[in-house]
This record gives sequence, structure tokens and C-alpha cells, in this order.
Amino acid sequence: MSAWERQDAKDGRAAAAGLLGGRRVGIGGIRLPDRPAAWIGFDEEVRGARAHGTTLPCFDRPETRLCHRDGRVREAALDEPDPALPLVAIRCADWVPAVRKRARRILGEALAADPARTLTDLTPLVLRLGRREQGAWALERFEAALRAEDPVLAPWWRPARPATWWRAERPAHTRTGEQPDTVLAWLRWNPDLETRRFATRITLDGGLLGVRELARRAAVEQDPVTSALWTDAALAALAAEGSDDGTPGDAPDGADADADTTADATAAVDALLGGHLPMVRAAGVTALRRAGRAAEAVHHLTDRSGTVRACARWLLRQGGGDPYAHLRALVEDPDRIDRYAVTGFAECAGRADAPLLRALLDHPAGAVRAAAVAGLRHLDVTDLGLLRPLLDDPSPSVAREASLSLRASAGQLPADWLLARIAPGRPRHTRLAAYRVLHARGGVPGLRASVELLTDGDAGLRVLAGQRLGSLWSPYRPPALPIGDPEVGALLDRCTGVFGEYVLRQMRERLGLPRAGTTTEGY
Repeated sequence: MSAWERQDAKDGRAAAAGLLGGRRVGIGGIRLPDRPAAWIGFDEEVRGARAHGTTLPCFDRPETRLCHRDGRVREAALDEPDPALPLVAIRCADWVPAVRKRARRILGEALAADPARTLTDLTPLVLRLGRREQGAWALERFEAALRAEDPVLAPWWRPARPATWWRAERPAHTRTGEQPDTVLAWLRWNPDLETRRFATRITLDGGLLGVRELARRAAVEQDPVTSALWTDAALAALAAEGSDDGTPGDAPDGADADADTTADATAAVDALLGGHLPMVRAAGVTALRRAGRAAEAVHHLTDRSGTVRACARWLLRQGGGDPYAHLRALVEDPDRIDRYAVTGFAECAGRADAPLLRALLDHPAGAVRAAAVAGLRHLDVTDLGLLRPLLDDPSPSVAREASLSLRASAGQLPADWLLARIAPGRPRHTRLAAYRVLHARGGVPGLRASVELLTDGDAGLRVLAGQRLGSLWSPYRPPALPIGDPEVGALLDRCTGVFGEYVLRQMRERLGLPRAGTTTEGY
């Protein structure tokens, strides 16, 4: 369950508790749930309601009676006028057969009377109820209705509902590339990921979309699972149209149909190449070969995604090209070099190319310098004399990459020099980079640095130091600290806000340190 769903369930339980306590629905009172997890939480809270002393739960609302512990009360509540359909859907998976039967009749009537609104409002909830032992009935009915043609899939419009904290403020067409005008379109736009994936699978099973539209939807979709569904369908459509050999498929109307097929395939590949997610762009790169456009792979050697860069190198080699030569030319050209050109070059370079990357450590752009440091680490080239000054680099990305490169050889760096760089007067990124190296060094210097930062004025560094100190304790092994060192004992005495008295006593015993005179309980 996501954090949003947990919050929804909490809100639903709070609403139920308010109704059971006698509060009213409306302005200044209780607001009924409007999200799936909230309705489920509402139902669970009411179902578990018991008398507290002399206070009895209030069941004067039909919503609370629909969730009553007594099945006879729930069954009777279903006969009341206009029962809340989300709770009726929940009762369709009830453990009492008589309640299930009556609830299913009501939900079936609502689905027949107003299929569009019932489907758009209840599909997210029904998908979650489908996991229950008796939840398959409603899910099967909803899926059958969505797979039908008329009237559910006919063009349909509903007024936009007010945006809430969980619903994106942007219009549907700016988020998914379409303006909802059918039930399935509204479900594909739904912010609930499970609903969008469900609606996407049904749409794809219908086979009504062309390759250009499939690729466009893959490119604009931001959910990885849903985007993968559109991408796989687009690639399958490209293969079906005969684009493996760069020729159009069977054309019933001659040259015009051939031209349309080729144009659709070209537009589809272009859409994939401009996709939001790396896996979509990678699919577009591999599709270049089918479209006879393998030479365009050079344009994607510097993509921001390593997966896309790897696909571009593979495709270029398949056509007899040399990605190494192309990337080296980019790196050596001051007008064309950028961080991803350096990263891509390091991915296919050898140790003999280290001098070129070292020269880039003086580049004016911090992103290029950081990529050069990461590239040297990729080539397993560690030069302490070269990397050590970079902890003081004005660029945070350079200092971070330098600290990552220096972790393996942190023991060779002077502890006092590193400790001086976590002093409050230093830039925050320098302090963080130096502390990262000190923690990798471990031992007394690492402990000393963590204890010093426990009282630092930077809240982020305080939290990080507390987390690093907490990692010292394990019930299965002693701390990685010197045995019997008095300085270690003095430093541990300053960690009472991190460790409790019992943990500190255990750590002292394992390290051969005398028991402290007094300690306070940690939190």
C-alpha cells in the first residue's frame, strides 16, 4: 500500500469514527470518503466498532449500518433508498451470502442504469475488492461492461470534478496526451495506477489503436508499467507492419497505403525516441534498425540514460560503426562536449584513455568535471593526489563524485585533514563529501566525525550522523572499533541521544571498555 493509500485509509477511519461518535455529515461536520482506500478504511473502522464503557456507537446513518458487524443489519441497510454505491460494492464481497446477493443485485442495476458513471466512479475500488475471496464477481461484471461496445464505449462526457490533493491539478490532456471522451479514456486518465493499467490492457485488447497512437501514448505516459504496455504494443505493431526489413506491410490500396504505413512507422519511432521514460527511448533506438535508420543511433550515444546509450552503441556496432571514435571526437571538441558525452565515452573507453579524462578535470563546467571523475572511477583509476583537492571543488557534483572515488582508499588520507573539512565554516557540500570519506574510513576518525556532527547546526547533517552512528550497533557482531580505546569510550558517552542505556552497555562490554558511571535512556 502506498503512502497516499495509507493516508486515505486513515482519513476513512477518521470519518467513520466521527459518524460513530454522533457527528453529522456536511459543512462543519464529517466529510464522507471519496477514494477507494478511504472507503475500505471506513468499512473496517465501522465493522470493528464496539461499545466503550457506557458509550455506544451511533448507527443512525445508512453508511454506518451498511458496515455493521451484524449481517442482518447490513442486509436491511441495503434495502434503504439510495445506498452508497462504494459500500454496496464492498458488500458484494461480503462473507454473508444473503448480503452478497442483495448487494450484487443493486450494483448490477446501477451498472445497467448508468454504466458510464458507475464504471468511472467504482472501478478503482472494485479492482481492490477483486483480491478478496468473494470479490471476483464485481470485477468480472465491470470488465465485461468495459469490453462491450455500446453504450459504455460510446463517446461520453462528464463535468470535471474538483481537484483534490491526490488528483493532479493539470487537465487530463496535458498529463496523458488525450482529452477523455469515453469511459475507458477516463479510466486511463485516472490518477490511480492500478486503474490506469487495467484500462490500458482492455484498450490494447480491443486492437483499435494504430502504431502511431500506441507510440505516442507510450511516450507521454509517466507510469513505468503502463508505459511498458503501450511500448510493447507499439513494437509489436511495428513488427506486424513489416518494418523489420524497412518495408511496409501488405497494402490493400496500393502506393498510397504503402506511404501511409511508412509515415506511421516513422512517426511511431520518432515518438518512442522522444519518450519520457528511458525504457521507451531505448525501445525507440532498437526500433531504428527495423525502420532502416540505424545510422541515427549516433544521436543517442549521449542520452541521459545509460540504458539508451548502451542500446545506441549496440545498434551502431551492428551497422559497422564505431561508437568509441564518435564519442572521443565529441569529448575532444570544446563546442560539443557535455556531461553525457563524457559519461558515454568512459563507458566504452579503456585505461589508456585516462589522460583524456584527467585533462577534463580542469573544464570550466562542473557537470563535465564531475562526469570526468566518475569516468575515471569507472576505469578503476584512482589518483589520490588528483582526487583529494576535488573535495574542495566549488561544484557539489564534483565533490560528491570525488568522495565516492576516494572511499576505497579513505584509509590513506590524513584523518585531521578530513576532519578539518567537516568544520562548520566549510561549504555544506564539502562537509558532506568529507564526512562520506570519513565514514568509509571508519574507526575512531569516523566515530569522532559522527559524534561532532550530532550537535551541528545543519539538521540534515545531524540526521545523517545519527543514522551512521546507529549502524554501528548489531546484536550479532561487535562494533567495528578498536578494543579498549579510552577515546572510543568517551565518544560513546556522547551518544546517549542515539543509543539507549542497554545498547551502550552492550557496546562497551564488547569493546572491553569499563562501564560508564551514568547514562540516560535514549530514544
